Amino acid sequence: MSFKLTYSTMFNPPEEMHERFEAAVARTRAALGARHLLHIGGRDVDGAGVIDKTSPIDGTLLGQFAAADPAQVAAAMAAAKRAFPGWRATPLAERVRLSKRVAELIEERVYDIAAALALEVGKNRLEALAEAQETADFFKGYADDFAANRGFDRPLPDDPLADYRSHNRSVLKPYGVWAVIAPFNFPMALAGGPTAAALVTGNTVVVKGATDTPWAIRLLADCVRDAGYPPGVFNFVAGGGATVGEALVSHPDVAGITFTGSHEVGMSLSRRMVTGAYPRPCITEMGGKNAVVVTAAADLERAATGIVRSAFGLSGQKCSATSRVYVAKPVADALIAKVLEKTQAIRIGDPTQREHWLGPVISTSAVNKYLRYASELIGGGARVLAGGRRLGEGALGAGCFVAPTVAEAPHEHPLFAHEMFLPVVMVARVEGLEEGLARANDSALGLTAGFYGSEAEARQFLDRVEAGTVYVNRPQGATTGAWPGYQAFVGWKGSASTGKAIGSFYYLPQYLREQSQTVVE
Repeated sequence: MSFKLTYSTMFNPPEEMHERFEAAVARTRAALGARHLLHIGGRDVDGAGVIDKTSPIDGTLLGQFAAADPAQVAAAMAAAKRAFPGWRATPLAERVRLSKRVAELIEERVYDIAAALALEVGKNRLEALAEAQETADFFKGYADDFAANRGFDRPLPDDPLADYRSHNRSVLKPYGVWAVIAPFNFPMALAGGPTAAALVTGNTVVVKGATDTPWAIRLLADCVRDAGYPPGVFNFVAGGGATVGEALVSHPDVAGITFTGSHEVGMSLSRRMVTGAYPRPCITEMGGKNAVVVTAAADLERAATGIVRSAFGLSGQKCSATSRVYVAKPVADALIAKVLEKTQAIRIGDPTQREHWLGPVISTSAVNKYLRYASELIGGGARVLAGGRRLGEGALGAGCFVAPTVAEAPHEHPLFAHEMFLPVVMVARVEGLEEGLARANDSALGLTAGFYGSEAEARQFLDRVEAGTVYVNRPQGATTGAWPGYQAFVGWKGSASTGKAIGSFYYLPQYLREQSQTVVE
């Protein structure tokens, strides 16, 4: 199709997309319950245990997924270490070719992958298709970037010596075995993106996903395997963080880590990677407490649309989700009314069905957290204007469905500082831009931010807001929606360890270390 699916264009797709997705869902449902293996040293292998993965939509068993133990993590690390010298020496053109082949395979399978993502994570069809396509774009985009930079091998001027010819160059070289740890909410994209970057730059990879989403990474492993990488270059293990995750990050042969998840775990990993005989790179994306500022000059219809889409897309389970709204007092009532109107119009249910925009949260544990936060909102003096309850009517009772929640709260409410990772948005009134900016910046996290107001106000906002990914007057999403090649995605402060963005000009060099070479004739 000529249609280009991104997080910004997903709101008006062609009919053919719906037809192909629904056919893929039917195929996928017919094959549920299969056994899925790990991938270690170029082979698909069974695990020491098993994860029985059920869908958060209705509890259906999706499949039995092999779970590794520490011994199998060690085997994956050993395979990656053995493969590293040969992979590092593989010509740039071949590494680029294989990366683009993965992208091609993902695109060929994009509807079936999206169907699995919808069932496993609870994404609606557009979110699921977008994630699958985004993963393909990472593999292609990073390959193009690496080739365009000639593998980051740059000649420098000769030394100005009279009697010798002294040639200089700067070369970026891979580190070794790279561990990739991905979250449940974008299991394929946030495993695939770092994997693509690490592989094309010459590192070997061991990837682990969340126990809630083993299927997505198994499907990624299928594409990497089928692309024809040498044995051991890519390895996939599954299992719990306390066992498999700990065995992976504590292995002495880990040369670098990319982690996406909570601030607490990311900070712990970062500290561990700078201890020992020498510091090792740790690229972390550690969540957000993302604010939107709405002034009296804002287009309130546009603002409400963007806020609702970003607060409740994927049931708020995005690190970039809108969770705080600071609205100027003169327009606060009008904005809140529009947000409530749009929230109440959301169609909730099985996200594989076309009419449903909002699906379940990921697990029963997430439901319980949601209910606890709903209680804490009220206990802290908030007014719950919409939501605050589990949805158990009819077919929803078999799944993990909760109501999108809007609450107006006093500024001192503790949940204004806490990332809930659920469909909850908190609203507070401010005097105007100055107070809104101050409140938005009053956070230890700084991932994304949004603004609605005049052009002159927007310039002030962009100059002073303390967030890495910023959107102005954007109805497609107030704080969400970055896409490779269109927006870089980066966090400041406690949201990231490097300040360099996924999908940006500066991402690939993080997987490489520089060597300055001087050769005298």
